[in-house]
Amino acid sequence: MTMQERMTRVYGHREADRCPIVDSPGKHMDLSIREAHIGDYEELCEIFMEVDTLHGEALPHLFRAPNGPVRTKEYISGVIGDENAALFVAQSEGEIVGLVQVFVRDAPDLPIMVPRRWAAIDTLVVKRGFRRSGIGRALMERAHGWAQNKGATQVELTVWEFNGEAIAFYQELGYQTGSRRMCRALSADD
Repeated sequence: MTMQERMTRVYGHREADRCPIVDSPGKHMDLSIREAHIGDYEELCEIFMEVDTLHGEALPHLFRAPNGPVRTKEYISGVIGDENAALFVAQSEGEIVGLVQVFVRDAPDLPIMVPRRWAAIDTLVVKRGFRRSGIGRALMERAHGWAQNKGATQVELTVWEFNGEAIAFYQELGYQTGSRRMCRALSADD
C-alpha cells in the first residue's frame, strides 16, 4: 500500500491535502505536499542551497558556489511550466521544508531500445531540522504517483557515492543500483 493510500484510508484525504506526520515520539507535524509555484522562489533557493552546499563540499572539482541565485527564476518557471516535469514542495506551518524535482523521459527511438517511459528524480532535499520525520518519503511517494499518472513504469535517480545517507534512504524505498557511472581524472601525462 502506498503512503497516499495509507493517508487516505487512515486520515480520509488525498496526498495533496494536509496530513499529519510523526515528527518525534508523541509529536505530530501538519504537512502538505503540493506543486511549487513561482511565489515559492526564495524558499526554493534556500532549500536548493542546502543540497548544493553538500555537493560542493564533497565534490569541489565538480560543484562551485554560484555568484548569484542557486537557480534562476527562469529555470524554476521552466520546470513549473513543463508538462513533463514537476516540482513538489513539502510545507509545514507555512514553511517549505523540502522539495522533489522529477521529470518523465521516453526511451530513444533506436532499434535496440525497448519503448518505455520512465521518471527521473533530479533533486530531493529536506531541510536540516526536518529530516528523518517522513517528509522525504512523502515527497517521493508524491513523485511516484505523478510519474505513474504520466505513464512512467519505472523511476530512476542518480546519487553520488559520497552520500551514504541518501543511498541508504533510497534503498529503504526499494531502489537498487541499475547501472554504474565511472570516472577517471586525466592528467597531462595521459
